[in-house]
Amino acid sequence: MSSTPTPGARANGPVPRPEFERIALLLQGGGALGSYQAGAYQALAEANLHPDWVAGISIGAINSALIAGNPPERRVEKLRTFWETVTTPPMGVPHLANLEISNDLQRQMINQWRAMGTMLWGAPSFFKPRVPPPVFTPAGNPGNLSYYDITPLKALLESLVDFDRINAGEMRFSVGATNVGTGNFAYFDNTTHKVCAEHVMASGSLPPGFPATEIDGEFYWDGGIVSNTPLQWVLDARPRHDTLAFQVDLWSARGELPRDMIEVDVRLKDIRYSSRTRAGTDQFRAMQAVRRAAAKLLSQMPAEIRQSPEAELLAQAADTKVYNIIHLIYHARIYEGASKDYEFSRRTMEEHWKTGYDDMIHTLGYPEVLQRPQSADGVFTFDLARQGREQETKR
Repeated sequence: MSSTPTPGARANGPVPRPEFERIALLLQGGGALGSYQAGAYQALAEANLHPDWVAGISIGAINSALIAGNPPERRVEKLRTFWETVTTPPMGVPHLANLEISNDLQRQMINQWRAMGTMLWGAPSFFKPRVPPPVFTPAGNPGNLSYYDITPLKALLESLVDFDRINAGEMRFSVGATNVGTGNFAYFDNTTHKVCAEHVMASGSLPPGFPATEIDGEFYWDGGIVSNTPLQWVLDARPRHDTLAFQVDLWSARGELPRDMIEVDVRLKDIRYSSRTRAGTDQFRAMQAVRRAAAKLLSQMPAEIRQSPEAELLAQAADTKVYNIIHLIYHARIYEGASKDYEFSRRTMEEHWKTGYDDMIHTLGYPEVLQRPQSADGVFTFDLARQGREQETKR
């Protein structure tokens, strides 16, 4: 059973490098909710838990590029610059960041106002309305079929991300996208591709808002259309390594039953874009139990049997590595509503950032999170929402 951290525990500076060969950071897609991931990363950085591999989808791909494309001491700064830039109100739109708010209804109205502003004017240096709208233009290149133009994002990424650094391979970097022509999922990885801004943009090209991104003659949409979480890509990677994986999700698969049409829309988005991490990790745990059993049996076999074709085939699947899968999920406040993924206000960005920071610090307060698992299958999973908050409620 998970132990409980000291109530109100905060970061106590850097921690010793955990006994894992690899630290992976996995970032889900979720638009404006992505500042939650930036806050979570800040807590990791303060603990000196710098990832060896960062993988993302959509807004998670952008955050991943900001992390992998900068030296450790500048990553939080670049994340902060990006999020402050895209949450600056368009010219003529009130900031409202310092407005006194006394209840959730007022907050909901302000959020809806800012979300409407995003729909009408876009987000600075990120995307802008396409004029004229695509419904009034003839059939043409898929790269022009969208309600918004995302060319401003390319300039912003290139100003904040050192793609030469990403391609140098100091940190492994992966972003997922969907091939429009084949419908297949594709990962752009710096071990197999020369990564540029277009690869990151392709991962976040969610239609019909954003256009398909062309890469080497192929068009790509948002990776979240097929899979919004890069966990499986990391777990299936060869060669296998002892892995401490932090997965930061922006949509919650679990939730309350909707009570009105607005909540129906909210719940639909949560289910559609949430990961199936618990099902995936249960399956992975079962497979690892088999792999470790195979490795143990192979070690006890006589040499002549180990050289048989059957044993050699078994050896390819055998695995003695261990895995910690640490899962953080953003749980939206009730006033955020269905526009939570495109409500790019500074106030809400700061709120998401702080929540991610606090959730990661709270998670790191559980000592077993950074310890190698001792279970027979070699897999430990931790979900703050279930193993952390619920335990505190019961205390």
